[in-house]
Amino acid sequence: MKIAVCDLIVRFMERLGIGHVFGMPGAHILPVYDRLYDSSIKSVLVKHEQGASFMACGYTRASGRISACVATAGPGATNLITGIANAYVEKLPILVVTGETSTFIFGKGGLQESSGEGGTIDQVALFRDITRYQKTVERTDYLGQVLKQAAKILQAPASGPVLLSIPYNVQKELVEEAILDDIPFAGTASPVCSRYGAAADLAHMIVAAQHPVVVAGHGCFLSGAQDVLRQLSTLRNLPVATTLKAKGLVDEDSPLALGCLGVTSDGRAFRHIVDHADLVIFLGAGFNERTSYLWDARLLAGKLVVQVDHDAAQIEKVFKADLAIQGDIRAVLDDVLEAIAAAGSAPPPPPRVPAEVLPHFTVIARFFAGLVAKCPQGTQIFDDNIILAQTYLKAAPQHRYYPNTGISSLGYAIPAAIGARCVV
Repeated sequence: MKIAVCDLIVRFMERLGIGHVFGMPGAHILPVYDRLYDSSIKSVLVKHEQGASFMACGYTRASGRISACVATAGPGATNLITGIANAYVEKLPILVVTGETSTFIFGKGGLQESSGEGGTIDQVALFRDITRYQKTVERTDYLGQVLKQAAKILQAPASGPVLLSIPYNVQKELVEEAILDDIPFAGTASPVCSRYGAAADLAHMIVAAQHPVVVAGHGCFLSGAQDVLRQLSTLRNLPVATTLKAKGLVDEDSPLALGCLGVTSDGRAFRHIVDHADLVIFLGAGFNERTSYLWDARLLAGKLVVQVDHDAAQIEKVFKADLAIQGDIRAVLDDVLEAIAAAGSAPPPPPRVPAEVLPHFTVIARFFAGLVAKCPQGTQIFDDNIILAQTYLKAAPQHRYYPNTGISSLGYAIPAAIGARCVV
């Protein structure tokens, strides 16, 4: 059966499991918007397209699902750029659908034309460095291949935004609905599990170390490893520092919590690792400028280093690891707990975790303590002010903290929170 391309795009979104579209209608994207009316997808109207891109970021971060934003040609698309750049850095799967003037007037100076012809801006080129895949669909004969490639990237473990720019006349052309049958809608990819032997090696290193420390990152959230990590920390009296994006992974009031590892933190985690640790275990944590204190060599000098990450591209990206495991972090930690139990080793005494340097009675600390105290269980906190929050916001496991660590832009928190509120 033949249907219009605009219908096919909406059904493509439905098959991807997209439940919400954030955006603003405009002349060149109206055919797609019209088809949303009869769809199961909910349309969330924004007052500015930048808000749509940040809402999509918030929705995907809170749900773990693919989201979408839709905008018209020219200024509608360019207004999306900051939020989509953030999604690119955060590896968030966001489908961006933009309109374009009809192909038969390319280069003639049509209203909001962004084809790159005749001195107009090249809309797709603007997104080339901030999307994993971008394409202007000028003909329908290759539409199936374009959608297949888009679906593949959006459903990949290490994903990112995808842009489809569809001219107005192409949106109205007829294509076979069966195009969708050739696209693998795989849903969430299965985790890559570690070899048991590698996890057993990690267990042996933990038992043998005098002062092991975990640096836990956002990857622990992605794998659902929160409870397993807390279990391991309690079992082995294992201190845990987190990256900024992993605040709340462990209770920061716990005696085993070192707080955030980062240049704008209170420095407890840094001092403990530099002065005491003989084994540093990175779990789904990067080693960027903020976390590494500008790549301070003292953090890893004279220590054994382990890295566990589901993303092969992150393994030994910055530092050499004595043991590197690519795999689902929860699966790895389950294997580690099993190996430690089989070894029957007694846990070491609790470590001496340094006290906070910054006094508890400061105005900022009291403000954040009062804020968190008023947050009911399950509160999701979206934040632009990451410098203060890194130290003073004591996130707990019953909350989720979503800092804007991507490109650290202003204007993120409110629309991202609106996007997260749409998650059901």
